[in-house]
Amino acid sequence: MSYAASATSVRCRSPNSSSWAMKHPTQTHLEPTQDSGRSFMMRGIQGEVVMLNLLRFRETADYSKTPELEPTSPISGAAAYEMYVEHTLPHLRESGGDIEFVGDGAGYLIGPPDEYWDVAMLVRHRSVESFMSFASNESYLGGMGHRLAAISDSRLLPLVAKR
Repeated sequence: MSYAASATSVRCRSPNSSSWAMKHPTQTHLEPTQDSGRSFMMRGIQGEVVMLNLLRFRETADYSKTPELEPTSPISGAAAYEMYVEHTLPHLRESGGDIEFVGDGAGYLIGPPDEYWDVAMLVRHRSVESFMSFASNESYLGGMGHRLAAISDSRLLPLVAKR
């Protein structure tokens, strides 16, 4: 399933997004840390890796860090993320990866009652090496400002099939 096919239905679904952010102001994760990157590389993953992305969108995209990418009028975080995906897909596919699943999120069935994710997405990469090549591609990085403008919080969990 391609993101483009389902992107029109993606939006900030949680009416209490600002209240959640107010309760958890310092608990945001937008980029990997040096330690998490080192741990990921030290796992020695062989073969495919699937990245589970959990995304929480801003109500209004914040382009303050990348004003050169800002649209002429304000847009939602979900719309900014759609722009990021449109920019990213050719680079992802060129590296041998693809989006396998996109789904609307909400609150947990099992988990913290006040935590939610707007979207869950699975992205497949041929290998850690192809993921790293994709993630460091200068052309790809030129559109990262859309992602940063779009999301208020995220999680990225590398998954490997059991052997």
